[in-house]
Order: sequence, then structure tokens, then C-alpha cells
Amino acid sequence: MNRVDERFRCMGCDARVRLESALVPEPELRRTAAAVRAALADADRRLTRFDPGSELSRLNADPREAVPASALVARLARAALWAGKASGGLVDATLAGEIEAAGYAASRTGLAPAPLADALAAAPTRLLARPRPEPGFARIEVLADGRVLRPPGVRLDSGGLGKGLAADVAAELVPAGVRYAISAGGDLALGGNWEVAVTGAATGAEVHRLPVRSGGVATSGIHERLWRREDGTFAHHVLDPSTGQPAWTGLVAATAAAAGALEAEVLAKTALLSGPVAGRRVLRRHGGVLQHEDGRVEIVERAPVVRLRVAA
Repeated sequence: MNRVDERFRCMGCDARVRLESALVPEPELRRTAAAVRAALADADRRLTRFDPGSELSRLNADPREAVPASALVARLARAALWAGKASGGLVDATLAGEIEAAGYAASRTGLAPAPLADALAAAPTRLLARPRPEPGFARIEVLADGRVLRPPGVRLDSGGLGKGLAADVAAELVPAGVRYAISAGGDLALGGNWEVAVTGAATGAEVHRLPVRSGGVATSGIHERLWRREDGTFAHHVLDPSTGQPAWTGLVAATAAAAGALEAEVLAKTALLSGPVAGRRVLRRHGGVLQHEDGRVEIVERAPVVRLRVAA
């Protein structure tokens, strides 16, 4: 069995590409790994909101309603519209101003998160997140010529969507006959059978292994990007669209499996924002894990597929 396993930093997070094949020789696997890394690096450059010169930042600052965009940025815009609709408005990629106001205007790479226990003890009343009455994502359109149409002032925040999209785009470069795992900041695109380790939000220790047969896995949690504001309150990067403030729903993390990394990212964030009861229903589509504030780890099994027999 030929193998290539490379770890590196990308999108402000740990990234990894692992390729295995009995048919494809190792030199070709290494070339594929290089192409995957290049695709992730390209997504990092284009989709970051922390660089005013990135394509995403230029799109957000452009005063025109219709702005020419690369295929990747146009795909992100389509993903933002799809994610908003698929999540019932909970996954809103047009909260760039709100996330900056919450204290996440610059990259937090290299900064240790605030203690989760302290943040939970000081957090406000737990409430389930709700959509905005008139969400910005509903006003996004990608025209036939590839231009992104949106009212000036509606700004995209790539966030987790960008990581899931980047992993899926990179996976498209892997040839047939190769078992692969591509991680972009924890959003995984997978080809072949894998067991994905889920780590505890409070402890960092493994709490479950999620079996996946090709597709994607993603975790959305409040613990890795968690900070104390100047007024002493705590904030994180998962916002309630209806308030523009960090969401405290009774869950600290949700892990979802799906057909791809982008879909898994959207399901995981939807579950986290939906809270313990509705979040369980969200994860039953493909299976996943809920981590509760009290430390409980809940394994959500995939709903069984019911096949109806048609009478002859």
C-alpha cells in the first residue's frame, strides 16, 4: 500500500492530507498531495476576510451591485445562499459586521482560547438561535456570467463554509483508486472507509469514533475561538443571526457527517445553533455527536433508511 500523509497550517488552523492506494504509485500520490495543498492555499488567500487584499475582501468592499468573481468565490456565494436556505436561516454567512463587533475583526491564530468553564459560568440565559427576518444571504445571486450580485454593504464571511468548501474542492483533485482524508481546519472530505475521532470540547480527549464511508465530517463548537471582551463578558464566533451576538444554546459542540465537507459544516452549525432537542433531529440525517454544556456526549445514530416494497 502506497501512502502519503502531510500536515501543515492553512486557514489559520491545522490541515492535513492523507492519501493511500494500492494502484497509484507513491510519486503520483505526492503530486496529488501537492495539488491538494495548493488548492487549500489558494482558498486561504482568496476567501480570508482578514486580508483587505483578498478577493473576498475586495468583493465585500466593492460599491457595485454585480462584481466579477473567480469560480471559487462564486461557488462560495452559491454556498452561502444554499446554507442559509438549508438551515432555515440559522447559518447566515452575511454576519461579517456582527462578528467583527463581537471582537473577531482580526485573526486569532496563535491566541489561546478563554477557559470554556469560565465562559459557560458567566454566559447569559440559554436561548435557541433564530434567523433574521430579512437575511442578507437571501439577496445574493450568482449570474450566468459568474458575477456575484448583492446589494452593496451585504458582506460575506467565509468562516466555516470556506473551510468545508475548500476541502471539497481539494477532494475533486484526487484520482480514482485513492483512499483519502483531507482536513481543512477540522472540516474533513473523505474518500473510502474511515473512523473519525471526535475530541471533547472541554478536555481535548477523544470521546467517540464516527464511522464514515466517503463524504464529509465537520465539527462546529464554541470552545476553540472563545475570548474575553474588554467589558469582562465572553464571546465566541458562532452567532445567533437574530441578535448578532454569540449564541449560548446549551450545546458546546456538534459534529455532523454528510455527503461532503461543506454539507457537514452546515449541518453541524445548524445543530449547534438549534440546541439539544432540535440539534438531535438535524444530526439524524447522517449521524453525529452532540456535546452538552454539562459534559455529556450524545451519540446521534443515523436514521434508518426505510425501503417500501412495491407490490407486483
